[in-house]
Amino acid sequence: MARKKENLLEEISFPVQPLLEWYQQNARKLPWRDHPTPYQTWVSEIMLQQTRVEAVKGYYQHFLQEIPDIPALAAVPEDKLLKLWEGLGYYSRARNLQKAARVVTKQHGGCLPASYQSLLTLPGIGSYTAGAIASIAFGVPVAAVDGNVIRVIARLLAFDGDSTLQDIKTEIAEKLTKLIPADTPGMFNQAMMELGATVCLPNGMPKCGVCPIRQSCRGWELGIADHLPIKPKKKPRRIEEKTILLLFWQGKVAIRKRQTKGLLAGLWEFPWVDGLLSPKEAAEKYAFAAKEARRLGEGKHIFTHVEWRMNGAALWLEAPLAADEMIWIPPKELESHYPIPSAFELYRKEVDHLAQFWHK
Repeated sequence: MARKKENLLEEISFPVQPLLEWYQQNARKLPWRDHPTPYQTWVSEIMLQQTRVEAVKGYYQHFLQEIPDIPALAAVPEDKLLKLWEGLGYYSRARNLQKAARVVTKQHGGCLPASYQSLLTLPGIGSYTAGAIASIAFGVPVAAVDGNVIRVIARLLAFDGDSTLQDIKTEIAEKLTKLIPADTPGMFNQAMMELGATVCLPNGMPKCGVCPIRQSCRGWELGIADHLPIKPKKKPRRIEEKTILLLFWQGKVAIRKRQTKGLLAGLWEFPWVDGLLSPKEAAEKYAFAAKEARRLGEGKHIFTHVEWRMNGAALWLEAPLAADEMIWIPPKELESHYPIPSAFELYRKEVDHLAQFWHK
């Protein structure tokens, strides 16, 4: 039978050397693994949170070209920072990067502290990120436990409890720390994460035939590895319906800045209104003096707890709206200056063409 939480910690045991040898032979070549500095390790780990590796590669390299070190990160204007982050989502991570950079610049001379506990005091750095930075960049033997590692351990032990609980994560980290080789802590942590990402796969059948620690895996022995870990059912997302408005006047498009708190805080967006309205309905309801209107496509964007269902309306106005929160910009500046969330990507793609429609 699968083992419960009370027996979890005593049973984490597997041969470490085969894991390290497997990693050396099979690790993916990723830009942040080539002689990383502490800063590079930090940036990559924050980017990789809840984002696919393939998506991060280009962002990571461009980010470092524009913001090469901690003092530069502390000083960069927020709009530029968020523009570089555009498309990665979870923009609070970028803001916390900058907050932490300012603390490090002021209190640590612009260099990340090597201590795990000191790293934990910085904005946006939790136990996993602190463990990754400390072990990879500074050689500190402390575990870095992310979702990949939790999945490996849950299957290794055939643990059928709720692996999302914080006390389970803490226990896993404490036990794994005792297994970490003193001379290769960063390699050990990366090997565990790599094993989860490429062999002990999520949402499907793990590749047990090539797993270097298979002989120690109770989930494989019992034939239940693909059913683990057990996760609680998620609450259904709240559905919100919106009509996205592309408002044009003299070849310019209207955008506005979101509030400083809440979802997508402080980012720029196209104006929108509640409900799924036709262009005519939107113009009539909000008294737009439009000389032409066009219906745009339907779209959907999923956040953690909310799902936006959208349609779009393009309106060519006879005069600019006198709205304090709205500005009018040339479409090309959307690409160079203003961070627009990916939720609006479907409609942003339409802007360049539509801006010229009545501007000839």
